[in-house]
Amino acid sequence: MQEASDGQTTKSADHFGLLIHHLSLVRNKRCLMAYVYNRAEIIRSLGWSLGWMTEPPLPEQIQEKLSKSEEEYSKRHSTTIKSYRSEMDIDLAVDMVPPKDPYIKVRVLDDIGSIALGDQKANIARHAILFIRRTDAEPYISQGLMEELTD
Repeated sequence: MQEASDGQTTKSADHFGLLIHHLSLVRNKRCLMAYVYNRAEIIRSLGWSLGWMTEPPLPEQIQEKLSKSEEEYSKRHSTTIKSYRSEMDIDLAVDMVPPKDPYIKVRVLDDIGSIALGDQKANIARHAILFIRRTDAEPYISQGLMEELTD
C-alpha cells in the first residue's frame, strides 16, 4: 500500500511540475508578444507622425535602434501606405476631425525656399510667421519645417 501511495505522489509531483513549467512558458510567450506588439505600435505611430513620406520611413537615430525584422516591418508598412495613398488618391495625413478654422498661423523653422501656396508661389524664409491655409501647411508641419502657433 505504501508503494502505491509513493508512486501516486511522484506522479502527482511530476504532473504539477510539468503544469507549472507549461504555464510559465505560456506567460513568457504572452509577455514577449505584448512587447513585440508595443514596438510595432510605436513604429506605426512614429510613421504616422512623420507622414510615411520619407525614405527611409523613420529617422536614422531611430532606425539604428530597430531589429532587422522591425526595419523590414517599417519599410513594408511604409510601402503599403504609399501604394494605398497613390491608388486611392487620398491624403491620409490630414486630420479626421475638421478644423475650426481653415487658416492657421505658423512659424517657419527652416529655409524652405519657393513653394506653392494654393494658386500662388511664395518664397519662405526661416523664422517667418505666416497666416496660411491649414492644407498648405500640414505637409511642412509633419516634416518639422514649420510649427503651428497657438494663441
